[in-house]
Amino acid sequence: MITFFGEAIRNFYHVGAVWPSSPLLAKALVRPMRSLAGPRRVLEVGAGTGAVTRAILAELRDGDHFSICEINEAFCRKLEVLAARRRSELPNATIEVVGGPFETAPLDGPFDFVICGLPFNNFSPRLMRQIFRQMLSLLSEQGTLTYFEYAGVRLMRTGVTRGRDRRRLRRIEAIGRLLHRDLAGRREIIFGNFPPAMAIRLTRNGPMPRFLRPPIAATGA
Repeated sequence: MITFFGEAIRNFYHVGAVWPSSPLLAKALVRPMRSLAGPRRVLEVGAGTGAVTRAILAELRDGDHFSICEINEAFCRKLEVLAARRRSELPNATIEVVGGPFETAPLDGPFDFVICGLPFNNFSPRLMRQIFRQMLSLLSEQGTLTYFEYAGVRLMRTGVTRGRDRRRLRRIEAIGRLLHRDLAGRREIIFGNFPPAMAIRLTRNGPMPRFLRPPIAATGA
């Protein structure tokens, strides 16, 4: 907890919260893992101090593969302690902590489940699209991607901000709506989180949504 608060103060852009995710939110994000009986490949993006990681580790079975991606070095050290403990209990599972930005992380897909804890309200729309494009490119056909956002926070921030930041938040909202529309989105509100959060589930059921595709560079004659 002390590590979380210290990093939240020093680096709010990457942490994006003032309180760790609750066990209820973590369980909602991890629940889709139970739908697959065989060996599963799971990726967590933006693990923080491991509030959701712990729930994923509890669901792992021998034969599963779990990659944990986190940019913050202090958080990575805590995550490695959690991973090492679970490795000793599941000798036939692969559990790895991958440090550094997700955009350049050496990750070997596809994954059956991608679980994301990144603070998209802090990001630019361009970066948000880039991250979702990469997460979906690593997701298997019919795979599930879950992430969360704090209920009503973006609406409140939009109401009190002006200019460039207000336009940025509106574009973030628009991207969320398109993801929900194109990827069979489902939402579940978690009141037992501080602040209340919306767990969002997306399903990869076809090609990359058009709005996420990178622009085609023009070529000269």
